[in-house]
Amino acid sequence: MPVLPDSNPPEPSAVSAPLTHPEQLLSDVASLPPLPGVYRYFDAEGTVLYVGKAINLKKRVSNYFQKNHGGTRIGHMVSKIARMETTVVRSEAEALLLENNLIKTLNPRYNILFRDDKSYPYLKITGASLSSSPGSSFPRVSYYRGAVEKKHHYFGPYPSAWAVKEAILLMQKVFRLRTCEDPVFNNRTRPCLLYQIKRCSAPCVGHISAPDYAQDVANAERFLRGDARQVMDALEARMMAHAQALEFEQAAELRNQVAALSNVLHQQSVDNVSDRDVDILAVKVQGGRACVNLAMVRGGRHLGDRPYFPVHVDDAAGIYTEDDDEAAAAPSVEAQVLEAFVSQHYLNVPIPPSLVVSEPVNKNLIKTLSVQSGLKVTAVHQPREQRRLWLEMAQTNAGLQLARLLAEEGSQQARTRALADALDLALDNLEELRVECFDISHTAGEATQASCVVFHHHKMQNSEYRRYSIDGITPGDDYAAMRQVLMRRYGKLAETLQEAQKTGQTPAGTGRLPDLVLVDGGKGQVAMAREVFEPLGLDLSLIVGVEKGEGRKVGLEELVFADGREKVYLGKDSAALMLVAQIRDEAHRFAITGMRAKRAKVRVDGGKLEEIPGIGPKRRAKLLQRFGGVRGVALAGVEDIATVEGISRELAEEIYRALH
Repeated sequence: MPVLPDSNPPEPSAVSAPLTHPEQLLSDVASLPPLPGVYRYFDAEGTVLYVGKAINLKKRVSNYFQKNHGGTRIGHMVSKIARMETTVVRSEAEALLLENNLIKTLNPRYNILFRDDKSYPYLKITGASLSSSPGSSFPRVSYYRGAVEKKHHYFGPYPSAWAVKEAILLMQKVFRLRTCEDPVFNNRTRPCLLYQIKRCSAPCVGHISAPDYAQDVANAERFLRGDARQVMDALEARMMAHAQALEFEQAAELRNQVAALSNVLHQQSVDNVSDRDVDILAVKVQGGRACVNLAMVRGGRHLGDRPYFPVHVDDAAGIYTEDDDEAAAAPSVEAQVLEAFVSQHYLNVPIPPSLVVSEPVNKNLIKTLSVQSGLKVTAVHQPREQRRLWLEMAQTNAGLQLARLLAEEGSQQARTRALADALDLALDNLEELRVECFDISHTAGEATQASCVVFHHHKMQNSEYRRYSIDGITPGDDYAAMRQVLMRRYGKLAETLQEAQKTGQTPAGTGRLPDLVLVDGGKGQVAMAREVFEPLGLDLSLIVGVEKGEGRKVGLEELVFADGREKVYLGKDSAALMLVAQIRDEAHRFAITGMRAKRAKVRVDGGKLEEIPGIGPKRRAKLLQRFGGVRGVALAGVEDIATVEGISRELAEEIYRALH
């Protein structure tokens, strides 16, 4: 897909745009061909603003620049455009696919975005293996998330881990399939508790033959595919055959299976449902936020639902221009949100043959998804009978989930406002309040880690969290650790901002200082932060320490300031203190999980020391105590190692060679 050249001469008659746009941009717009493709708008700093597709690039893009959009959202976006890139494709289907791939990777400011990197869980039944392991003849049912392998059978995807675990419990109750891993299975000498409570047929000790177990596995797979009635009929036929042969014990076992399966079918209410695999999509928009509720039916069984909350709904509402070929009748915000979800979600997730939707979806989009998946996909907007009931349930859940989100956001915004008022923060827009919080964690000086968590846009920004491994300090010196992490965090940024102030130009990609820097600690930690900020020329009023109160009880914390203000106690029920505690606790959690992971790695690697001849537990402990861990020993020279009690020069050289 070639990127269009930008060297063609402009056509003045083609574009009449505001003078605020660069001449090169207007030239690019004027030289666009009337072909299908994808366009991308960038601002002066190189940040992508919007990604769109068009059947006719020239007509679609020109619409943005030929009219005065005033103070609308589209006008706000157009005023920021400084550069444009376009890619010509062969068809609208290719444009749709490319557009949504770019949206997923570039995260444009004015597109509706669905951010969910978590993969869907599956139910996995292991396939037959040529291995000599006893467990290879008796497939195992398990929870699975990740890439699939052809040798195993996968069912799903499921909307949640809970749904998979419910399905596994069903497989245990009805078909008594094993869930234990092969090492456990291969070493059993007597049945486990699951056999006693009739959740497993105990193939590990030969209580069921391989052919009979294979029959149970086949029935389980047929049930998961939606052939529940056929499985029921087959079980009843086998039960009657055993009864006629006077094999009443086997008949009773099958009778129990039939009863359990009948109970499941009654609970799921799918006796007369013809749909096997369906996704039900309902959208609700309110208060500038949106929720898409995705309910899944697999094998004729309703597996539950999963809510999605897109970002940039307000910005995206109104991006369509009056002359868009793709939107002869401008779609509603709900329809735009739903189409954005369908196009982005099913890029990486298998799509079922049937979609039930609360808003009409572009037919060309459905055709494109059909081509991409190799299935004939249909989308039903106004369903009947069972599908209508499913859609109504999904719509109800979408409304409930959105109401919950708005309530939570309202509470969080109130906390943000309370914190800004309590600390007299001069902010024009509370949405932009940015707080960075630091914490130090270690175990007796071992595996010291510092954490930095970020609060922005009224919520914690997990993608901006950072951990810092602290080296070169006396083990256990929290003050030195805090000095190091603050210098690493703000040293280069302070230099860049000072240089920009002198030259009047800020380099693209330069970060910003937070409005508040929280440190977990009292006067000592605050004093250390002040020692870092003063030489860097940073504002001391940014630094606030969270000092634990009397008895270290939650709710009694006091705020300590680096600029000389008196300590402040906000009150146990203060919304501002709740927010400070929330951010502080998150920094502590993030630091301690990183420290534990690092400590575990160091301690596992610590076994390398005992592998060295002459190093026993006592000498190993002395080395780790002196240098703070194996990493510290590895960084030490031969002379330093030889200073440890009990370590000779020859042994120090041996240690150095082993670790290098």
